[in-house]
Amino acid sequence: MIGRSDVVFLNGLDFFTDAVVRLRASDWDRPSPCSGWRAVDVLGHVGSAVRFGTKLLQDDNPAWEPADPPGSAVEGDPGSWWTTLVGPAREAVSGVDLARVVESPMGRRTIGEGLSFPALDLFVHAWDLGRVIDVDVEIPLEAIEFAHAVIDPIPAEQVRSPRVFATELTPPPDATPTQRFVAWTGRDPRWAPVA
Repeated sequence: MIGRSDVVFLNGLDFFTDAVVRLRASDWDRPSPCSGWRAVDVLGHVGSAVRFGTKLLQDDNPAWEPADPPGSAVEGDPGSWWTTLVGPAREAVSGVDLARVVESPMGRRTIGEGLSFPALDLFVHAWDLGRVIDVDVEIPLEAIEFAHAVIDPIPAEQVRSPRVFATELTPPPDATPTQRFVAWTGRDPRWAPVA
């Protein structure tokens, strides 16, 4: 059985936090596997989505205004900025009614549906941050299965776009489940930082 989106999201917060704390201050300006984004842009993208979702769950009716570049959303020390977002997000998601319908940038949807993509995003972007510092982050199989359950039913033309995933790549023959998964998201599983 595929996990509930709230549980996957809460686990993803921990998983992403584990990646964030590995980076030193000098690492945040390094390139990431996301084309044109530095590590701080990955963090800004994820953090902005988490902050938006938290406000949405608190019935704040926030406007979705992504920063460009995403890293410009990060205020002060990146690790500390992320930490300030995690507590409120946990509180907003814990015990939430997944069947409740809310207005979102994607139209009216249940909270369970709305949490699904941000939940899987936390795992994918934790891998991105790991690669920034040449660390192999292994994504749990449950998160990979959850991602496929969320994404596979969506038409390919909606998934393979600049806003979601790039064209699927071919993983190496000896690829791990994580490497196969990130290749499916359009990332090069052998991506490495420039020395």
